[in-house]
Formats: sequence, C-alpha cells, structure tokens
Amino acid sequence: MPLNTVPLNTVPLNTVPLNTVLAVTVPLIDPRFERPEWLGTRILDEFAPGSPYGITVPTPEIMIDRRFATVDLLPPPVDDVFAATLGPVPEDVVARSMFTDACPVRLDELTYIEMTFWGFDERPHTGEMIVNADVAEDVVRVFELMYEARFAIEEMRVMTHEDFSRPPTGDDNITSSFECRPAVGGSGGWSNHAFGLAIDINPFHNPYRKGSLVLPELASAYFDRSHERPGMVLENDQVVRAFTDLGWGWGGNWSSALDYMHFSWNGR
Repeated sequence: MPLNTVPLNTVPLNTVPLNTVLAVTVPLIDPRFERPEWLGTRILDEFAPGSPYGITVPTPEIMIDRRFATVDLLPPPVDDVFAATLGPVPEDVVARSMFTDACPVRLDELTYIEMTFWGFDERPHTGEMIVNADVAEDVVRVFELMYEARFAIEEMRVMTHEDFSRPPTGDDNITSSFECRPAVGGSGGWSNHAFGLAIDINPFHNPYRKGSLVLPELASAYFDRSHERPGMVLENDQVVRAFTDLGWGWGGNWSSALDYMHFSWNGR
C-alpha cells in the first residue's frame, strides 16, 4: 500500500504551538483505558549511587498490563487511514525540542514527521517525531506497517529538555527518536538518538536493563517477555522484522545490556 505522504520540502499544515487551544471534539475515555492522575508526577524517592536514575521499584499493579489512553497533542485523524507528512522541523517544534547548536547534527539534516498511530484506547491518533532526513521515509514505512498491524503506542511526540532533565518518575512511555544526549551507560559519546538515527518504542512496555539498572524504573514487570501484552516488542515479531528489513538493529538482541525499546540504524 503506498504511503500517503507529501514531499520532504513541505511543512506539515496541522502543526500547532503547544500553547494553542485546539477546537477538537474529544471522545469520552473508556474506563478501561483511564490514565491515573498521578502518572508522571510522583518523583522517585531513592537514587542509585552516583547515578541520575532512580532505584528499581516494583511495578504498580495498574501498570502490569498498561493500556492507558493517549493524550492528544495534535488533532486526531479524521478517519482510520494511515497518513504521514514529512518536512523541515518547524521553528516552534525546534524551540521545544532538545536541539541546540552543540548537537552533532545540523537542523537541516533532520526531518519532522507527523503520522498516524494506533493507541491502546483502540483509536487512531496523530503523533510527531524528529528523525534524520536520510532515514525519514524508511521510518514512516515501518510505522505504517505497525499501524496496519494495530500495534499499540501510548504516546508519540518530540522529547523536550524538560522531559530529559526532570527528576525521574519511573513511568515514562514516550515513543520518540531525536534526543540530543549521550548514550545511556556508555563512555560519554553521543547516542544514536542525537543524530536522529535511533527510535525508542513504548519504553515502559519495552524497558532497558543493565545490571541492577532498569529504565523506566517502575517497568520491571515487563522483563517477563513470556507474558505477552499489547505494546511489547518481541523477538521476530512484525516490528523487529520491519526494522531488520531496513538493516536496523534491535537492543533486545544485545548481550551487555537489554534495551527492548531501542532500534538503531547501526545496531548500537
């Protein structure tokens, strides 16, 4: 099925600043998918020694099978047909992103995508992502396949400085790509995210683990990969196969750490 896209030099028409009130009819949330009021607000009490990350905490029962409704940042689709727009990163998006002149990639080497994704609330939503321009069309193809398979995503948006620097609450679940930051647990070099060449999918459902470190810190229940739940990326599933077909690697195959959320163009 061909992609419903516009040329790379076209700026998406439905981009709106975060402080704009949208005249959108919001459907009532099914009680099955209602988000806890405390989500993203309860700062972890204990930190790992010498680390910015919190100590691993048991997963709250309400999150062992996490299926929360999406909070719409952008106007939801008018129908259930996958659509995507690609273009330069708009100024208002740059302003709230993690981009600075110190990043290892130029702004004109990045592409801004708005595309449809399927929520845990069993509805289509519009997400956004900044990726490296060299991989933008491939990324859209993968997410179109995921949408057709009804692979559930809770939140897809651009990561901000505030997201990255705020104290950990251990319950983040943002699907994103560009993050101008060093690699987690690395030697201080840039992450592939800093080039827009890596994507994290549903971090809570697909956590990172290295030794005693678990990220997000409340997501340890999802290390039981035999307990299959919506939103999980599993070995040889449609998500892994789609990225593998592009030549991308999956952090679920690493040996020194496990990073089930992570896909990157060079496997790191």
